[in-house]
Amino acid sequence: MAGKIRLEDRECPLSSALGYVGEWWTLLILHDAFDGYTRFDQFQANLGVSSSILTSRLRTLTGQGLLERRRYQTRPDRYEYVLTDLGRSLRPVVVALAAWGNSRLDPSERSMILVDRNTGVEADPVIVDRNTGRPLDDADFVFAAGPAAGEIMRKRYEHIPTQPAPRQHQP
Repeated sequence: MAGKIRLEDRECPLSSALGYVGEWWTLLILHDAFDGYTRFDQFQANLGVSSSILTSRLRTLTGQGLLERRRYQTRPDRYEYVLTDLGRSLRPVVVALAAWGNSRLDPSERSMILVDRNTGVEADPVIVDRNTGRPLDDADFVFAAGPAAGEIMRKRYEHIPTQPAPRQHQP
C-alpha cells in the first residue's frame, strides 16, 4: 500500500496507518482476531472471503507484524494467526470506528454493540486526551507539526502554535 501514498504524505501518521489497515478486508480480519478467531478456516467461514484474498491479507498482516503465524499441527502442517502486541494496539481504533458507525444509527438498528464482558452493559466509547480527560472530538484539538516534521508538514501547520506535551506522571 505504500505505493499509494503521495511522496509529500509519507511522514503523515494517517498515511502511514492506512498503509497497515487501509484495505477493506484487513480491518475485518483484525476485527475477527479481536473476537478470538485465529485459524484460516474460521476467518474464511466468518467473512466469506476467497482463499486467495485471505491468504494475501494474512501474509501482509504477518509481514507488517500485526499477526504472528504459528504452527499448531504437523502432518499436515496447520497454522494459526495470533495478534501481536502491535496488532492488539489497533483494537481501540477498530472500537472507535465501530462506535462511529453505530453513532449514525438509531439504537434499534445496531447489529453489533460494545459491552462490558462481565456486566453486559453497553459501553459508549470516546477518545480522550490522557492529560486532561477531555474528548478529542472537541474543535479545540487540532493537528500541528511535530518535532520530526519536514518542510511540507511544517508549512501546512505553520499557523498552529505548539508547546511540548506535559510530562506523564507514572503511578
